Amino acid sequence: MIILNDIKVQFGDFLALKGINLEIKEGEFFTLLGPSGCGKTTTLRSITGFIIPSSGSIEVNGKDITNLEVEKRNIGMVFQNYALFPSMTVFENIAFGLRVKKIPNDEINKRVSEIASKVELSPEQLAKKINQLSGGQQQRVAIARALVTSPAIICLDEPLSNLDAKLRIQLRNELKDLQRKFGITTVYVTHDQEEALTLSDRIAVFNHGHIEQIGPPDEIYNYSKTEFVCNFIGDINELGDKFLQKVNLPAGQKNYIRLEKLHVNSPAPGHIVFDDAEVISTEYYGLYIKYTLNACDSIIKVIEKNSGIPLYNIGEKVSVSFDPKNILKY
Repeated sequence: MIILNDIKVQFGDFLALKGINLEIKEGEFFTLLGPSGCGKTTTLRSITGFIIPSSGSIEVNGKDITNLEVEKRNIGMVFQNYALFPSMTVFENIAFGLRVKKIPNDEINKRVSEIASKVELSPEQLAKKINQLSGGQQQRVAIARALVTSPAIICLDEPLSNLDAKLRIQLRNELKDLQRKFGITTVYVTHDQEEALTLSDRIAVFNHGHIEQIGPPDEIYNYSKTEFVCNFIGDINELGDKFLQKVNLPAGQKNYIRLEKLHVNSPAPGHIVFDDAEVISTEYYGLYIKYTLNACDSIIKVIEKNSGIPLYNIGEKVSVSFDPKNILKY
């Protein structure tokens, strides 16, 4: 549905996007993920029309929209700070785009009421001013305003970043439910790896103006194509040469393994076992325990599901085992 062909964006001497190529399917929840300054928001703003690329083209349903005005693209936008109008009521905020399109009042009332119900905003809340709502309610208003004009696409630029952790998780789930309910093509920008993994159908990982990898969350996480993706997505252990030699694996290249792929005192058939690792520290999270171990001069971290057995003590000797297929090599 959305195709970006060799998109380049230059600001003065700085090349912000270095030839972005990607295709977003209709109805897909597609996330642009990466650290600050990597080009993900610039890509989003190119799709919405707030930035015109220096070269390349953007197509939606086969139509070239590269130079099309923002208001003619039929794309809804939710900004990081929501960009709501504090002097207006919730109703008027949601209705704003419809009034710009000169939709009749009866139709506006109907469509605002319908979209408010779908995002769980009550009639009482529609009469309130924006500053009378919680952060989560304001986010729902911003989403409702973006959806009420029936756009083909909705773009969201870090819409959860200003919320506290508990509310962020709650609204993350609600956001995915809403996207499924509407079936709308969604382009989402975030620097939060967990957010990207839980929300997305597919993810594009950005780094310094180019895309390192595109794929579904499990592929990005378990089969990271580059060292950057491997280190950026989730937590990771880099295995030292002495550790690798000890377990008869070749040294001299970068070798990584994810924390949950290692096991303490529970070897399985086909696993490589390293005895005589020392517990340096423990972190208890309830659902799981994170151990930091010294294994042959490699400091490695292991996540173990909480099975109710007593925690290993600092200084205690344990074994570490893993399936060599789970090592990521670069």
